[in-house]
Amino acid sequence: MEKLKILVVDDESRIRKLVKDFLNKSGYEVLEAGDGVEALEVYSRNRDISLVILDVMMPKMDGWDVCKEIRNESKVPIVMLTARADELDELLGFRLGVDEYITKPFSPKILVARVEAILRRLKDSPEKDILEAEGISVDKAAHIVSVNGERVDLSYKEFELLSYFIENKGMALPREKILSHVWNYDYFGDARTIDTHVKKLRSKLGEKGNMIKTIWGLGYKFEALN
Repeated sequence: MEKLKILVVDDESRIRKLVKDFLNKSGYEVLEAGDGVEALEVYSRNRDISLVILDVMMPKMDGWDVCKEIRNESKVPIVMLTARADELDELLGFRLGVDEYITKPFSPKILVARVEAILRRLKDSPEKDILEAEGISVDKAAHIVSVNGERVDLSYKEFELLSYFIENKGMALPREKILSHVWNYDYFGDARTIDTHVKKLRSKLGEKGNMIKTIWGLGYKFEALN
């Protein structure tokens, strides 16, 4: 059985070694990075990583920025490590999509236990459905989209947007509602970001992109082609 890969990111080599040793003993394959830039490089080369353990304070790029970059395209579980027991930091982490938050110093055994709990929840998740709509297939578990049998590469947000459209086929969806579901309720950015993503999504879907109808002054509707 193939071992699950875990990426451990920390600028302190002794902490990386400590975490790696305990994870190895539990049967995981561990990849390492000593700063945020290296972390993104390692992640881009290993898209089968099952979980990321990420330190907050690092040179070149801190953990928050690394988390944002990963969350732009992936739902991979992220465990944040920090030397500060600050409630605001913890809240920021959860808003960015962090799955677990652990303050240093920590018990390696507890860290491994939390990692195992997260991966167990992911394995037991019932979200393994496949969405279908006139030649468009969305495999939510494998994060794969195909059009007429041909695979289409979408960004993380484009994938979430398409899934939401198909799940609400035939319904008029206001921009604010799309933001709250695809970008989460704590998103306070410009609603026009949806228009940019829709434009790119339509282009990637080819003629099927015409199924995403614009409702002027409101938002969008996903419906069958005439």
